[in-house]
Amino acid sequence: MRLPFFGPPPAPAFARFDARDARAAAAIHAEGFARSWSAVEIEALAVDPAVFGDAAREGRPGGPLLAFVLSRAAADEAEILTIAVASSARGRGIGKALLARHTARLAASGVRALFLEVEETNAAARALYARTGFAEVGRRGAYYAKPDGTRADALILRRAL
Repeated sequence: MRLPFFGPPPAPAFARFDARDARAAAAIHAEGFARSWSAVEIEALAVDPAVFGDAAREGRPGGPLLAFVLSRAAADEAEILTIAVASSARGRGIGKALLARHTARLAASGVRALFLEVEETNAAARALYARTGFAEVGRRGAYYAKPDGTRADALILRRAL
């Protein structure tokens, strides 16, 4: 018999993001962002017809939410509004796998260019985006307010799909 606490965690299951997960998504978002989004804000995005959402769940389609990504599409372009991975699930490649599935879904819907903004000092996110083909195309100075009162630049990244 194999006990659940021995060996790696089960592979995540990927599916479309469901607005009913807004509360769990808000908790995950709060773990990774100084200015996190509320469940109400996330739910409003999830039901917007221009927004594409994908999720990773623990082990099975109905399992606990591990990560999610939301993008808004307009014509043949889209912007990643947010991507967040639960702190307990980081370092397992879930963000990269989720992003790959999400970009494939966007491309299948006709999106040809994907944009996002990332805080310049967010090394983990920048590494993920570099590994997945995003390149810097611009910068917004002092865009993000930090908890200590300072401000950080936002890098604008783009990837062709």
